[in-house]
Amino acid sequence: MPSRRIRRAWLTAAAAASLVVTGLVATPAAQARDGAGRAGDPAVQEPLAAEAAPSSSFAVSGWTAPGGAASPGDFTLSPGALNAETTSRVTRLDAVLPKSGAQNLLAGANRTVTPWCSRDPFGTAPDPDVKYCLQNDDSVSQEWVPQGFTGVSDAKDNELWGEAGNIQLFASYDGWDPGRETDPDPATGDCTAAELAANDACNQKGVRVTFVQNRINPATGSPEIKYRHVLLGWTYVNSADHVSFDGLHASEYPIQKGVHAGGIVWYGNYLYVADTRNGLRVFDMRYIMDLDPDGDPTTHDAMGADTDGVPTTANTEDKTKVGRHDNVWYSFGYRYVMPQVAAWKFKATQSNPAGSYACVSTGAPKASYISLDRSTVPDRLLMGEYCRPATGYPSTGRIASYPVAALEGRTSDVTAEGWANYLPLANGGAQGAAAAGGTLYVNESKGTDEPGNLWRYTWSADGQLVASGQAVKTARGAEDLYIERGTGRLWSLSEHRPGSAADCTANRDAADPVGTDYCQRVLYGHKLSRLDAQP
Repeated sequence: MPSRRIRRAWLTAAAAASLVVTGLVATPAAQARDGAGRAGDPAVQEPLAAEAAPSSSFAVSGWTAPGGAASPGDFTLSPGALNAETTSRVTRLDAVLPKSGAQNLLAGANRTVTPWCSRDPFGTAPDPDVKYCLQNDDSVSQEWVPQGFTGVSDAKDNELWGEAGNIQLFASYDGWDPGRETDPDPATGDCTAAELAANDACNQKGVRVTFVQNRINPATGSPEIKYRHVLLGWTYVNSADHVSFDGLHASEYPIQKGVHAGGIVWYGNYLYVADTRNGLRVFDMRYIMDLDPDGDPTTHDAMGADTDGVPTTANTEDKTKVGRHDNVWYSFGYRYVMPQVAAWKFKATQSNPAGSYACVSTGAPKASYISLDRSTVPDRLLMGEYCRPATGYPSTGRIASYPVAALEGRTSDVTAEGWANYLPLANGGAQGAAAAGGTLYVNESKGTDEPGNLWRYTWSADGQLVASGQAVKTARGAEDLYIERGTGRLWSLSEHRPGSAADCTANRDAADPVGTDYCQRVLYGHKLSRLDAQP
């Protein structure tokens, strides 16, 4: 394989060719808490238009062809208008709740991965280089659906986070939503007030991020893989002037299911989470709040006081509440909560049709998935769309890259640069993409009845994305992609579970419900060298 410097130069040249040949112009362009309501979500500054007219302010203003050039300017991100207010809220929360770094929470990781269990979402597809199986309740959870993937290889150039060793993160969204709002009419599917108080599944919890660590057990000296879930939240100040937090859920803005978390990138101290119709939400590894510092949930540890000076405690046993209630902190039962610290919002009009997988060809894209490319100069954050072409909407999905360091400033717009393309997928369906050394890897999900496709593309001299060999078969329900440079692996995860679709139910092995069923979830890694050697 060429050296990193040669690969970077090649990609930079190809990107420049894309801009020169196509003539692109990179245009910069609720619920009560302590008896009080909450303010608006800092990620969204105004309601979204479901069917607005596409933007026409860019040099490339329409669909070209699969693999053809798209406009980087459409991807321009603007800092969230409430970022300063969000910073103030997080600072207040930090004064009340104790913090824990990633190393500390992993030291107390409470769940176990089993390498190479019999769960097999690959079927006739080639086995990956490595396969991790989650605990049974996570593998078949109706509530939590895995999506985004990242790790310490994204976070640090040297792939080290203190002494914590190899860390991976994956995000899941709450996909089981019987209804957050109270409603006495069961025909609407919403939960009653009594059900909300008694059944934690009635709460739309939003998004959680799972920290996974491959390590040596200090007591036994044996290798083990442990993991821990962390709830993501957003802060607000209620009318009683108490700082509080909630999950990332749909009631903050008019998008069904809230944040999908189809892609995540950990870069330095920051975790970027894809927010489909808005842009990015930003979290900070230095602000992971610990609501059970002594590790015993029955003790209801003392927390700090907000500006009112009133002491508070925390309760991680009650899974039906979140935020501050009557001077007690709740977190849907999670020990750790990481609050949003900032947001990036698409500057162009969001014109994608609501309730559809179809995509417009111009204007604001959908942030369906993100990843990091450390083989370029500078390091780049990739963002792409999940699209299914439909009548009047021919786009197979766009993908572009940003200089990731520019996202740390939050003082001015950041425009995609280097390249922007329509994906060469005839039927769309990209669930994740990652790049290294001039090759773009794309996961295409094929549903529950057959393995997914892992495509490889390169940029031609005129900036087009072209296929490099045939698709490599991979897991059913294949999702986001993450490149782990030290091991040379391309990681992903599967999202399906038994009962999530007719095929999963029909093909389930009734005699062995936690065995070979191909709809149980796994984390897995392909060797890049093997992928690149495929015809």
